[in-house]
Amino acid sequence: MERPVIDNLVVGFSAALTPENLFWCFVGVLLGTVIGILPGLGSATGVAILIPVTLTFDPLTALIMLAGIYHGSQFGATTTAILVATPGEASSVVSTFDGYRMARAGRAGPALAISAIGSFTAAFVALIALTTLAPIFADIALGFGPPEILAVMALGLCTIVVFSGGNLLMGAALGLVGVLISSVGVDVGSGTPRYTFDQVGLFGGLPYVEVMIGLFAIGELLNQLHRGMATPIRARFRDLLLTREDLRRSAPATARGTLVGFVLGCLPGAGTTLASFMAYGVEKRFSRNRAQLGTGAIEGVVAPDAATSSGSNANFIPTLVLGVPGGATTAVLLGAFLVYGIQPGPLLFENQPTLVWGLLASFFIGNAILLLLNLPLAPVFAQLLRIRYSILYPLIIVTSLVGAYSIKNSMLSVWIVIVFGFVGYAMKRLNLPVAPLVLGLVIGPLFETALVQTSALGEGSVLPLLASSGTALAILGVALLLIVGPAAVRALRSARRGDGGANGHNNTDTTGITEAETSGSTDGHAANDGADTVHQPPPPERQS
Repeated sequence: MERPVIDNLVVGFSAALTPENLFWCFVGVLLGTVIGILPGLGSATGVAILIPVTLTFDPLTALIMLAGIYHGSQFGATTTAILVATPGEASSVVSTFDGYRMARAGRAGPALAISAIGSFTAAFVALIALTTLAPIFADIALGFGPPEILAVMALGLCTIVVFSGGNLLMGAALGLVGVLISSVGVDVGSGTPRYTFDQVGLFGGLPYVEVMIGLFAIGELLNQLHRGMATPIRARFRDLLLTREDLRRSAPATARGTLVGFVLGCLPGAGTTLASFMAYGVEKRFSRNRAQLGTGAIEGVVAPDAATSSGSNANFIPTLVLGVPGGATTAVLLGAFLVYGIQPGPLLFENQPTLVWGLLASFFIGNAILLLLNLPLAPVFAQLLRIRYSILYPLIIVTSLVGAYSIKNSMLSVWIVIVFGFVGYAMKRLNLPVAPLVLGLVIGPLFETALVQTSALGEGSVLPLLASSGTALAILGVALLLIVGPAAVRALRSARRGDGGANGHNNTDTTGITEAETSGSTDGHAANDGADTVHQPPPPERQS
């Protein structure tokens, strides 16, 4: 007979709350934050590097420390994404869209604070769901084969519509360019190198961390230099604190981001990057302030960060229950389990309940430590923006290039950063949205893998397998609705206005005013969305 969840949590907290485990949880969270701040390292690399250090530890203590690194790096990566448009992880890319705009407007403190609060809230809710619903979600995830995963990836690609602004064709084209870039490397189906130009370093593909550093950090820096060196931000201390309005606007965005992140985090291999993009797309559709997204809206910061935090915790459902990694970092952690002689899978909860529930309890403790550690430091981090940019920019360049080199100890990584830095700069000068390119780059490998697997199961045919799966058809229906829905709504509105104009002879002036207002609103929204160019701050003051 299974014990109640509350009894399991009591066992878990009694195991996790020992002085030794608390100390190493704090060390893991602190190290993770530093690792996240350093461009190029990321949680997966940080965990992999430190696994040898933990070989002499008790298995539970070692896993608690490594999990603390995982959670801490998520917040650290967001910190640099907000302050200097340098995402430390791919999942933090979306945080630059509105977070960096808030920082440039003197609101770096609220952006960092709401990121910490939203991440903690999402993690807490996700952990409650994880401890109570893990078996149910594991059964659902177990039913997701290659056809269902392929449908999810198709849905992810369709969110390019959301990030394209007013020019859908341009967004789709940039998304396809991202998919094309992601195809560099060894072909999944045949094992044949493609687009590598006989460079062995490209056999593993173009690593998206280096590409992100180039597109965002170096691209933004070059753009700022072209516009003229901006003066440092001189925000007052009260400008660095959250207001009641900030909290009111953030609550629904946090809830939506938490839900999106948890659902996608339960799927094997989906990771957290797709969750952050999807959460931002949901805000673009359902937020009351969606017209402000891309201009420094607080919803654009908290929703993707909540999705990342929720998804990173939900990643442990397939990892622990099925023995299948939920993302890149949990894949490394899965290897750590095996190193410690632990076999994740359906019997893990039954055979080693103290270890499993102690690890889950440490997630609550680690996220609480992360909030207490970083929330008071948000105004301190924000003061980095007061450093003169003639000093800060060289530091960003050196940190970015060193971080890129440290990933594989290869100069090829440095050249990738430089090349994509100029690509990012060109896109900003041409006012092209970067998000569709990034989304295509991230989803491309996942989509290709699911496509090859589905094709193999169907002996070369994909459609019969998709048609035979009700889940896959439902997901594809949502994707189709995402594509045709906005156009259908606009057509219906236009038809209604036409009928109103034909029938309302006595209200010509009123109708004209309404149409003008509506048209102006629509144009303004499109213009704002088109500025997914989010990353370009307002014209700065010039330094003397």
